[in-house]
Amino acid sequence: MKEFINNFKKDRILSRLFIGAFILLIIVFLFCLFMLRNLPPFIPLYNQLPWGDQRLSSSIGIFIPSIVVLVIALFNLILSSLIYKSTPLVSRMFAVTTFLISVLVLLFTIRTVLLVL
Repeated sequence: MKEFINNFKKDRILSRLFIGAFILLIIVFLFCLFMLRNLPPFIPLYNQLPWGDQRLSSSIGIFIPSIVVLVIALFNLILSSLIYKSTPLVSRMFAVTTFLISVLVLLFTIRTVLLVL
């Protein structure tokens, strides 16, 4: 692990992308906390389901996407640390993927909250 931290500090692309992804997740989490009291009791979270009650989640469900992305980001960080020595390019791809998923969750959360307000 100490070796990965040293490699993480040296590789600017990897470090900036993972740090940026975690900063975006913190922003999403704080935005959800700030807007939670203004949300109605049910929000449309599951947009791929048929129209009606199946699409709705309780207002606390707005945290589900950010929690899922946090788990994915931690998994990608661990996997990236394991394979960085042999293939740094794949580690960078994991970092880019994590960052893009974080951006998409930020956009999804903002759009969902502004839709119901």
